[in-house]
Amino acid sequence: MIIQQSEQVMQEVKKVFIGKDEIIEKVLMSIYAGGHILLEDAPGVGKTTLALGFSRALGLSYKRVQFTPDTMPSDITGFSIYNKNTGEFEYKPGAANCHLLMGDEINRTSPKTQAALLEVMEEGSVTVDGITHVLPKPFICIATQNHYGSAGTQALPDSQLDRFMVRLSIGYPGRDSQVAILKSRRGISDIDHVRPMMDRDDVKEIQDYLYSIKITEDILYYITDLCAATRQAAMVELGVSPRGVNALAHLVRARAILRERDFVTPEDVQAVFIDVCAHRLVMRPQAKIEGVTAVDVLTDILMKIKAPSLGRKR
Repeated sequence: MIIQQSEQVMQEVKKVFIGKDEIIEKVLMSIYAGGHILLEDAPGVGKTTLALGFSRALGLSYKRVQFTPDTMPSDITGFSIYNKNTGEFEYKPGAANCHLLMGDEINRTSPKTQAALLEVMEEGSVTVDGITHVLPKPFICIATQNHYGSAGTQALPDSQLDRFMVRLSIGYPGRDSQVAILKSRRGISDIDHVRPMMDRDDVKEIQDYLYSIKITEDILYYITDLCAATRQAAMVELGVSPRGVNALAHLVRARAILRERDFVTPEDVQAVFIDVCAHRLVMRPQAKIEGVTAVDVLTDILMKIKAPSLGRKR
């Protein structure tokens, strides 16, 4: 049932986001794992379309914030306003009061507003005037940032990047995909052709089911050893945090679900290791001089750390 629904969701998203099936699958995996997603890429490659497509296909309430230098923390968290009729302050929800929040160009707003969003992502609630308001569940944030044109931007601190389960790069469409995109354009209402294949209760049920996916002790040690190796790499100043290790363990379970398995394999770990860990590495200055990237370090670690065998067939 989960596989059928997942396939239907991905097919619906493909109606508006063409030629990047692997990205669609990884975003769905991250949502199932309850993680937040950072899309880092050039402008105009479909980041917003991808988020909106998923909100429609999953039947989730959706809000979008276009971050600018004057975006305030209260735009995210909400605020209290005095009601003269009742003589009391009333809470007015902010953009975070939804199931799927799209934060466009998060690096173009102030550090204070960035911190407000990242606190919401971590806690799943907002506190305004000392009163805590719990956000709807599930709550997923898909944030974007363009790595081109850094004028007027505020780079996310490394500690805040750690709040995102994965960082994905969409890239430009291939030749055939670009032609397919041009042929498919029907106008501004393209997104209306995406039908809901799930609802919020379905998503919550899958997120809860995730914990029933088995991970053997050997694979848990494999995950741990891979992440520990990042802390010892010569070109890395700060390796993967315990939060990152936990994120990797969650995401591999979600990948197993989409592969119709109730257990995790080493291949699941290898397939998402770089997506989970690359943005968490703080590289030494020497790495930039020598042209060594986080992806290079992680690829080398995958080659050096031996994967466990599955043992008997299941």
